[in-house]
Amino acid sequence: MSVVVFAEQWEGRFKKTTFEAVSYGRRVADMLGVSTVAVVIGSLEDDPSELASYGASKVVHFSEDSFNSFDSSAFASALKEVAVAEGARSVILSGTSNGKSVVPSMAIQWEAAPITNVAALPDSVDPMTVKRGAFSSKGYVTYTTSEQKTVLCFIPNAIGAVEFPGAASVEEGSVSAEARVRVKGVDRATGSVPLPEAELVVSGGRGLKGPENWGLIEELAQLLGAGTACSKPVSDMHWRPHSEHVGQTGIAINPNLYIAVGISGAIQHLAGVSNSKVIVVINSDSEAPFFKAADYGVVGDAFSVLPQLTEAVKRFKQG
Repeated sequence: MSVVVFAEQWEGRFKKTTFEAVSYGRRVADMLGVSTVAVVIGSLEDDPSELASYGASKVVHFSEDSFNSFDSSAFASALKEVAVAEGARSVILSGTSNGKSVVPSMAIQWEAAPITNVAALPDSVDPMTVKRGAFSSKGYVTYTTSEQKTVLCFIPNAIGAVEFPGAASVEEGSVSAEARVRVKGVDRATGSVPLPEAELVVSGGRGLKGPENWGLIEELAQLLGAGTACSKPVSDMHWRPHSEHVGQTGIAINPNLYIAVGISGAIQHLAGVSNSKVIVVINSDSEAPFFKAADYGVVGDAFSVLPQLTEAVKRFKQG
């Protein structure tokens, strides 16, 4: 028996959320007293045996060219074949856009109970009991299922990656399912740090007054090694690309630090950032609702506060 993990790769490379998924699967497997099998789908540049350092005892790699374009049904078929062959009790996925797309198809094909938005390790595995974010992550609920097979999809950056000593065997997988989706082109978001996996995020709102002032956000983000984000009005006005929009109708993030500059903090925005470990708000309006959710707040003009903050970070990094 086993726990099967979707070890997602991007252009042949593993990222932090891959290791987080494998180590989460290993910890669930330890609770069940079974092994951990990581499944990699698509062409790979990284060494698949690297996943052993995060708890995998076996890696199954589906390297056929047909998997180089994402198809949720085909990916689910590959995961299902491994789950059946390994007698899996649970399949683990990270809540990336691809991971969330695979969950429903996987649950149907494997006839398992899906639980998404998982925010912690299970409280119990018999029956499976987990905490998940609800109501746009404004609260938490505890789910319990009596089903023996479960598909768990966790919030990226909510669990953390843990290293485990050991080695893993690597096997080639094959699946008979044909791709039902043909990709004609891909438009990728640009940026040094993808928002779903960013540990630090600097975000701006209408208080920046125009796209010409975004250099203040980008300079601070570059110094911190952070991702850049924005509020919905900013993306609607085309000051920034929609790929940077965080909130209820944008990207939900879970960084260790979220710095919000010139954002009032409407409930729709808070829904996408409330899982941040620490929230810092900079706003000239002392009555801005965001201050109620902030761990730290600065009442002041962004055009005065940001340069001072950036200089302070520079001095700190210099010694």
